[in-house]
Amino acid sequence: MRLTTKGLLLIAIPTLFELALLSGLVKAQANAEQAEQWALHSKDVLRQTNAILEPVLLETVRMRGAVLTDDRTTATPVSLWIDLDRNIDRLVDLVANNPTQVERAAQIRQSVQAYRQWSDRVQDLLRNGRHDDVLERFRNQANIDVIDRFRSQVAAFQAEELRIDSLRTEEAASALAQQQRLTTAAVVGSLVLAALAVFLFTRGLRGRLRQLSDNAARLAENAPLGLPSPGDDEIAHLDSILHETSRRLRESERMQARFQNDLARRADELARTNETLHQQTQENEMFIYSVSHDLRSPLVNLQGFSKELTHACDDLRAAVRESSLSPEDREHVERLIDEDIGEALRFLQSAVLRAAHIIDSLLRLSRVGRVEYRRQAVDVAALVRHVLDAMQGSIRSRNAEIVVVDLPPVWGDPTALEQIFANLIGNAVNYLDPERPGRIEIGAMPAPAGTHSLRIFYVKDNGLGIPAVAMPRLFHAFQRLHGAVATGEGIGLALVRRMVERHGGRVWAESTEGVGTTFYLSLPEAAEQVAA
Repeated sequence: MRLTTKGLLLIAIPTLFELALLSGLVKAQANAEQAEQWALHSKDVLRQTNAILEPVLLETVRMRGAVLTDDRTTATPVSLWIDLDRNIDRLVDLVANNPTQVERAAQIRQSVQAYRQWSDRVQDLLRNGRHDDVLERFRNQANIDVIDRFRSQVAAFQAEELRIDSLRTEEAASALAQQQRLTTAAVVGSLVLAALAVFLFTRGLRGRLRQLSDNAARLAENAPLGLPSPGDDEIAHLDSILHETSRRLRESERMQARFQNDLARRADELARTNETLHQQTQENEMFIYSVSHDLRSPLVNLQGFSKELTHACDDLRAAVRESSLSPEDREHVERLIDEDIGEALRFLQSAVLRAAHIIDSLLRLSRVGRVEYRRQAVDVAALVRHVLDAMQGSIRSRNAEIVVVDLPPVWGDPTALEQIFANLIGNAVNYLDPERPGRIEIGAMPAPAGTHSLRIFYVKDNGLGIPAVAMPRLFHAFQRLHGAVATGEGIGLALVRRMVERHGGRVWAESTEGVGTTFYLSLPEAAEQVAA
């Protein structure tokens, strides 16, 4: 049998006994409360009866005094009879469950009404000066019986109610005694059954629980466990779990040792790979720098020779004008010099300038990785104001609105940070939509969760936007998305990404074509670096 089943049975038996006692106790409590309520009800009935009897007796005494003094102004207030009638109504409501008492209350009402009629007649006689008739009425024994009958009816009513009250008091005492007996039985029985249940439940379990505790302590000390506990209850199940846990812990220790060895090996490989990548990056930068310098000399020669050819074409054009060629031949030669040779020279010079710009861009890319940053606390708000002052001409020509929100300080190289914001703000100004008023917002957002040392800045515009297909290659070098709108080699965003990454942050963008673009960049916060 399962341990929980045994426990439930040992709990269920005392519980059933306690429930039986509790039901009897509840019933006794209800009977006691009902008896007490009936006892209080009887007292209310007696109190209400006195409220009817006393006013009538007082009125009788007052009436006798008026007759003796021949008081012709005496008069019973109507409110007295109204109050008496209401009190009788309340008395009827109180004894509504006892038909005998209801009937007696009706008789009391009739007696009160009879006395009222007799009292009204006596008062009329007094007011009319018929004192002898009044005395005659008092001498008449039948009239006096009205009061006696009223008193006897009230006395009978009260006697019956006292008898009922005595019975109810006895019932209340009996119910209270029964309640006390049941309470004592419930307490004693609960204690006895609880002690018996604890004894039966714990007998035979101490040794097994001691063995289970010993195995748990051995598991905590990573020591071999004892023999498994016999049986098919929860203790045996827990002991088997402890043995299985011990086995898995030993297996996990072996796996952890293998993982640590593998992790150390992979860490060495990663360190060597990082060193190789670092060397390759330096070699690539040096290669770009060397190739750029090597290419600059041929370009200078090409530019020089193209200028020499231009001068030679001028001399040749002058010689043709002075030659003895026919007008047709002279026109043909001049056309060759002006159109074919001149156009070829212009294309050549444009290509040389284009190649020179590309070489300059490559040199700038190579310098970004080799320039040593002088990191310090930088006031981004002042830096952005400086950039905006330098771009006032472009901003006015575009009629753009610039909004600058609070910008916190960061930790980095001032020159590099100025180039970053200059590129982003310059692109926002250059690629505004001429069909609508331009607006550029520059601000900062709170640090994301888990990166409290970084602050996120953004440059938001309502310009032309970037096509979705161009977003994956947005930060690649020599990418021109709107070539006809602004000049350049398409290297600004590549420089921005490289400089931001060297500061330990990253840059990304969100854009909708025809709506606008927002560039985000994360930079280390100055306060965190200073504290460090």
